Amino acid sequence: MMTKWSLLLGTALTVTLFAQTDTKQVPAFHQTPPAKAEKLPPIMSKEERTGPAFQRDYQDHAYELAAKIPRVIYQLPCYCFCDRAVGHKSLHSCYETAHAAHCSACLKELYFAYAETKKGKTPTQIRAAIIQGDWEKMDLNSAVEIQ
Repeated sequence: MMTKWSLLLGTALTVTLFAQTDTKQVPAFHQTPPAKAEKLPPIMSKEERTGPAFQRDYQDHAYELAAKIPRVIYQLPCYCFCDRAVGHKSLHSCYETAHAAHCSACLKELYFAYAETKKGKTPTQIRAAIIQGDWEKMDLNSAVEIQ
């Protein structure tokens, strides 16, 4: 009887550890900036940013900032794991539609990336900090003040 419970407990622990390991995978991103001649899909325009997805100032402001650093966010992963759910290729993909406006991970990562870019950090350095989880400290209510 004890062996049966030990086996069951061991199996449960193995499944739990495997599931946790899976969430540590880095979401999709581009290792390098797009080629100079490559035209990225546009960030969702001001005219398109209407309706219930854009009720808070920080939502619209994030898109304004994203349009200033498209080549940076092209090289960053998005930790809402939208690469798995909707096939996004990087944080840039989130800002091509209203997706990011609904997602605190997308918004916080963008504000973090913009602030780090303003400090002179490279996309590679920003990506490393995002992978470490530094973006999670961003406060969306005060982020709207970032210029």
